[in-house]
Amino acid sequence: MEKKDYFSGHSSLYATFRPTYPKALYDFIFSHLRNRSVAWDCATGNGQVAKYLALTFDQVFATDISQNQLNNAAQQNNIVYSLSSAEKTNFEDHQFDLITVGQAMHWFKLDEFYKEVKRVGKKDSLLAVWGYALCKVNPAVDKLFLHFYHDIVGPYWDEARKLVEDEYRTVPFPFKQIPSPEFQLDVEWTFDEFVGYLSTWSATQKYIKSNGSDLLPQFTEQLKLVWKSGEKQKVTFPLFLKLGRI
Repeated sequence: MEKKDYFSGHSSLYATFRPTYPKALYDFIFSHLRNRSVAWDCATGNGQVAKYLALTFDQVFATDISQNQLNNAAQQNNIVYSLSSAEKTNFEDHQFDLITVGQAMHWFKLDEFYKEVKRVGKKDSLLAVWGYALCKVNPAVDKLFLHFYHDIVGPYWDEARKLVEDEYRTVPFPFKQIPSPEFQLDVEWTFDEFVGYLSTWSATQKYIKSNGSDLLPQFTEQLKLVWKSGEKQKVTFPLFLKLGRI
């Protein structure tokens, strides 16, 4: 199966406009750890999770299939970045206390990934995978946003996107699952930041590549009618987590 790399071509946008995860999410995960020595952030993207893990762990290994993403990743002395798939790594057996995947597991070949997790995770270590569903701003913005998501770029989403829409409920998870509370990701964004986020979508980039034209300018003109330039709005993403003991 071909690796799905939809982000190399716009990795700098991804690093700039992707939202960051709340402290409450990390605090909950960390509260269940046995040790905080070595962590693996799989499909690290711009390295935002790896950077946060580096505040707690002695060493963090972070991998991605996109070298461009790694080139734009956050740097810390105790983070080691490397080019690698999720399903096959060069890590030692039983090396990690925590393995994390933020907004990416839907791209994986799960059987192979889970086999690798069981190989490299220590006994009683944790696998934490999470993602975020569609955001909400206010009724006027939400109506335009959903039209953009479903009707404009909808046909350009990979089928794996359905797993995110279902908040991973249908994804098999062969680990002893730890019940998790509900989380949400809140950001205060300007008009430009919101549009910047939409530009990072794989479906947006696929539309542009397939049609040879950028669809965002026309959409932004509609959005300007309900969102003043420079004005900040609260944007809320429902956040879902699967946490399991290896």
